[in-house]
Amino acid sequence: MQPEQDRTAIVTGAAKRVGAEIAGALQADGWTVIAHVRDPGDTVPAGMHKVVADLSQPDCAERIFAAAAGLPTVRLLVNNAARFAEDSIGAFNPTEFDAHMAVNARAPALLIDRLARAHDGGDALVVNILDSKLLAPNPDFASYTVSKQALAGLTGIAARALAGRGIRVNGIAPALMLRSSGQSAENFAEMHRRNPLRRGVEPKDVVDALRYFIDSRCVTGQTITIDSGQHFLNLERDVQFLET
Repeated sequence: MQPEQDRTAIVTGAAKRVGAEIAGALQADGWTVIAHVRDPGDTVPAGMHKVVADLSQPDCAERIFAAAAGLPTVRLLVNNAARFAEDSIGAFNPTEFDAHMAVNARAPALLIDRLARAHDGGDALVVNILDSKLLAPNPDFASYTVSKQALAGLTGIAARALAGRGIRVNGIAPALMLRSSGQSAENFAEMHRRNPLRRGVEPKDVVDALRYFIDSRCVTGQTITIDSGQHFLNLERDVQFLET
């Protein structure tokens, strides 16, 4: 890739949690960062270009890429934003299913397509943030899980479709890094201790994997799972529902 000061990165869901860590790391590395947020009141660090867009709407990609006008060429797209709400088979919520698919699968597809249409032939990279539970699914958060499975499929399809144009598409599939809403600190710590490597995943691990993909110009269609071996356990439930 060209020098950092001559390239722009788009990060969705950049105001909070892991998205904020990713956007901050890219800015520290010298990228021009377009930080997508959902709510107008969300703040981003100075120097980032904030763009507000509802990823459940079909015009989200156009709204986000409009913020790139006048900036260096977009060379990196990180599809990080995700909807995460509980439902399950037997308590299936069709409204939640549609909402998850719109945000977690359709919006990344629209953004990848928009990047491809604007591509000038140079090197570019898309990284989709997946979930390590895809290697060992459990029934909890059914709509979320299916939407992430769709995003994983999109990763492979887009990688094949865009390789000839110099656009690489990869995935990062981390385990739980930050406490979920309603999860106790005790459960969070215990679930990390139960991992085969006896340690948990941190946002920095995702940033390190992202930097690997940025530097690895011959890698496409690949997913790095970061879970300290948690998928070996074949957990029957989501970690926040397991007893400590």
